Amino acid sequence: MELKKRIYTNEDLEKWIDSPSYNDLIKFVCQLQDSVTGLPNSTEVHMSPEVSKILEVLESIENAITNNPVVHEKDISRFGKVEFRDFYDQVEKDLPPLLEQKFDTKGKTDELVGYLSESFGNRTRIDYGSGHEVNFILFLFCLEKLQIITENSPALILQVFKKYISIMRHLQKTYWLEPAGSHGVWGLDDYHFLPFLFGASQLATHPHMRPKSIHNEELVEQFYKDYMYLECIHFINSIKTSTKEGEKLSLRWHSPMLDDISSAKSWMKIKEGMVKMFKAEVLGKLPIVQHIKFGSLFECPEGISDHTESVDDHDSCGHVHETVNTWGDCCGIKVPSAFAASEMTKIQKHIPFD
Repeated sequence: MELKKRIYTNEDLEKWIDSPSYNDLIKFVCQLQDSVTGLPNSTEVHMSPEVSKILEVLESIENAITNNPVVHEKDISRFGKVEFRDFYDQVEKDLPPLLEQKFDTKGKTDELVGYLSESFGNRTRIDYGSGHEVNFILFLFCLEKLQIITENSPALILQVFKKYISIMRHLQKTYWLEPAGSHGVWGLDDYHFLPFLFGASQLATHPHMRPKSIHNEELVEQFYKDYMYLECIHFINSIKTSTKEGEKLSLRWHSPMLDDISSAKSWMKIKEGMVKMFKAEVLGKLPIVQHIKFGSLFECPEGISDHTESVDDHDSCGHVHETVNTWGDCCGIKVPSAFAASEMTKIQKHIPFD
């Protein structure tokens, strides 16, 4: 069955939020979150044959980055590298036989490929955001529906999702992926949401670490490999804390929302709050969910029309801009890659006449 976008209007959005598909996805995410409560990345977890096969698929995808290097390394454009499209094309070509080799897809290969390939960003715009991240969760969700995954093991987060984020960092760094619908300083991260949601759960029962610990650079440096939330902070610090003059900027300056969240009384409060925020700011936002596709494994909510708008009703991103978007929503405003901005700063420091 071909995957199709179905959510175009605010009425569609309301039906989506009140649907079994929405509730099933939230339940799945919460189960994954709960599975890693108190568990650092280094925890030894049971690795089923299926989990090992998913990791092999992800390893093959990461190899495609190496096979499609950036040719114009000296191109100083602050926007995405066009070689990303070559990577994307190879992944789309390689995935169908690879998934069928690894799993009994029960004739649903196209749906699995659709979610997994889309989880690495948009080929045309060369961007990436929390909506693409949702596609990876939908890929795992569909594997569960096919009974390829039979339990919400911690390995799905500590091994599989962690590997996925590692690949995304590789892609972002290599091809300078632009943030899709970035909220600028008013978002958690230019690219991700779910590492914060799962990462807060990892820290929820920590006996010593407190939310304000994210401001302790030495502590973040020491533990970022063990906790996803701290890895996100470490990543942000590595590309956003230095100005052209070398001045260090605090989270309060470039990531005020993370700074505000750090004042919470406990990581458990943050864990709970992240689920509420995921519902409101990701799955409850039309500019994000209008990109979600439905098929036979993840079904479209009842009552939503099979829209047949003409091409004139759409823009180049392939959906309808029915409402007036706020700053940075959706894809109407191009935002330079954070990696590009960081690299440009390094380049400028070596210009003798600057």
